[in-house]
Amino acid sequence: MALLKNIEWTDTNSNLIVYKYPIGSAQVNKGSALTVRESQVAIFVNKGKLADVFLPGFYKLDTDNMPILTKMMSWKYGFETPFKSDIYFVSTKQFTNQKWGTVNPILVRDKDYGAVRIRGFGNYSFKVSDAYIFMQNLTGTLAKFETSQISDYLRSMVLSGISDAIGESKIAVLDMAANLQELSRIVETKVADDFKGIGLTLTNFVFESFSLPEELEKALDKNTSLGMLRGNMDVYTQMETLAAMKEAAKNPGAAGGTMGAGMGLGMGMGLGNIFANNMQNMAQNNGNVNNQNHGQSRQCPNCNALLHGNPKFCPECGSKLSNVCPNCSTAVKANAKFCPECGTKLK
Repeated sequence: MALLKNIEWTDTNSNLIVYKYPIGSAQVNKGSALTVRESQVAIFVNKGKLADVFLPGFYKLDTDNMPILTKMMSWKYGFETPFKSDIYFVSTKQFTNQKWGTVNPILVRDKDYGAVRIRGFGNYSFKVSDAYIFMQNLTGTLAKFETSQISDYLRSMVLSGISDAIGESKIAVLDMAANLQELSRIVETKVADDFKGIGLTLTNFVFESFSLPEELEKALDKNTSLGMLRGNMDVYTQMETLAAMKEAAKNPGAAGGTMGAGMGLGMGMGLGNIFANNMQNMAQNNGNVNNQNHGQSRQCPNCNALLHGNPKFCPECGSKLSNVCPNCSTAVKANAKFCPECGTKLK
């Protein structure tokens, strides 16, 4: 009969949660050593019933540290003879990067867009907080239990919490991307009790992204484009008209017959209107400049007094003002060879 000297588990599988120690035909003897590493818990099971739980540490097995087994075995005088027992190790480390995604869209009632179906994606992390409850509720007497065997069950709890969190948050669908952290914390609170009920703790929950229905995304993109054009609609209209005329000029035979002639005439009129408006604006600008120039005062060539209008004699000194520059109409002296204002040659 083989006796177990040292019972331990070296965890080499990152996804393994529960591991049954391969005791085989061996038996536990008084004084057998049990090593439970950090992030592990050991549980003894006698005839399918959970017994003593050992936290991280090194143990020499005897009656003192196995009170439940002692009672179940009815040891009157203590642990004296070898016995058989199932020994399970439960990993209490954090299992990270567990993916979640909405298989079916979540229906959200939005105040702006009504009923909207959205999808969400992200990841979460969990760990075993109570190995005894976890084995009672989920693993039973399985020799191995991995994250893949519980992922669907946990994901269903997470998605249920997401639906409740989104519905109660009243956050508009367009603002959800800016409130992912707040939604994550709400979901953690929502599912905390559900995880605790099976001996687990949800250590982290992350929303990575939200996606809206394709039709709504297209409508939002179109509305954004129109918003950018509203402030420059005149320029945009002219650009579109010129582009259409340019395209029509490349294909002179495309618009045939009376309809084609009408289209060509309409384009010509549109182009003419654009150029007419531009010429009118230029004329108005030039007229303003000329009006400003005509409104300027000139000086008497004899006494330098300011002259308004076009008088023939200076109102200050009485000098005759018949001599003016033919270019800028500035009064000049009778014997001047050049205009003192514009430099035009007079003689």
